[in-house]
Amino acid sequence: MNTTLIKKAFIPVIAIIILLAMVAWLAGSFDEKIAPKLQGNQHLKSSVPISEQFIVSYQELIAYEPVSAGIEAKQATIISSRLLARIEQIKVRAGDTVALGDVLIELEKSDLLALVSQAQERINSVSARYYEVEKSLTRAKKLYSNKLLSTAELDSQKASFQSIKAELTAAKQARQQAQSTLAYATITAPIDGKVVNRFAEPGDTAQLGKKLLAIYNPLTLRVEANVREQLAITLQQGQTIQVEVPSIKQTLSAQIEEIVPAANTASRSFLIKASISNNLKLLPGMYAKMLIPTESQQVLQVPSNKIVSIGQLNVVWIEENGELQRRFVRLGKHSSETMTIVLSGLNAGDTVINPPNTEG
Repeated sequence: MNTTLIKKAFIPVIAIIILLAMVAWLAGSFDEKIAPKLQGNQHLKSSVPISEQFIVSYQELIAYEPVSAGIEAKQATIISSRLLARIEQIKVRAGDTVALGDVLIELEKSDLLALVSQAQERINSVSARYYEVEKSLTRAKKLYSNKLLSTAELDSQKASFQSIKAELTAAKQARQQAQSTLAYATITAPIDGKVVNRFAEPGDTAQLGKKLLAIYNPLTLRVEANVREQLAITLQQGQTIQVEVPSIKQTLSAQIEEIVPAANTASRSFLIKASISNNLKLLPGMYAKMLIPTESQQVLQVPSNKIVSIGQLNVVWIEENGELQRRFVRLGKHSSETMTIVLSGLNAGDTVINPPNTEG
């Protein structure tokens, strides 16, 4: 009886012991323990070559404020007609390159040719009468010199000659006007450039002042931005600034060529125009950022190739008293293509080296 009771009492105890043992096993209590330490050689004695060392020091860096801007064409023109006529032919399309004097559009000119022909026939008719009256005046002068013609008759001949001479001059001017009007039927390129847009097609009626083509000179692009007055007043004509164009991933140099001397009362900003060198990748209307220098500041910088990213953390290795140490750093912006600003984690005078090989 007592033996049975003892067995019944030990069964729950044994079950509890087995359960605790399983929990301890799952928790890793029976695994071999490794003391916490940094992977790799944290205190490796090292002789780092001078070429791999970088001494951290404060450097002066100019801060820039980006201002939204746009690429614009300094030399651009809208092609329109000076006549009311039907369009016979348009020889270019958007994207075509044209040279000064190239024929762009041909308008219907049959009526204009008829006007030029009529003006020429008028000149021929008046010219015949002119020569006749001129000869008559010459004869009259000879008769007058021989006292065979009165003064009144001579004056009448002179008046007839002056009248026909004026009529001939008017006829020639009418022909010139007709020829000028005829020239308007052939529209040529006023500049060297590229066609931006085409607003009409053959068969359309070209109206006075109605735009037909848009052309710009790709060699005269510039960047324009409305800069707040606190920054604008620090800029000078001829000053070189940087312009960032995100779409082509380039930063270009630009020279300020115009500062509009009147602020926009709504935004309290000044329009700044800066010329940029020729770049085939740039097109009018592209978005850009004008980088306006604001103030200089002292910052710590390290070469970007000496920074190692571990997840979301950034690490550099420094040599101190002949030992390698790992430092976690907080980074700022890239100050150049090869340098990165360090906000915290390093001090001036620290020796940063290339990341060591930590395998093994």
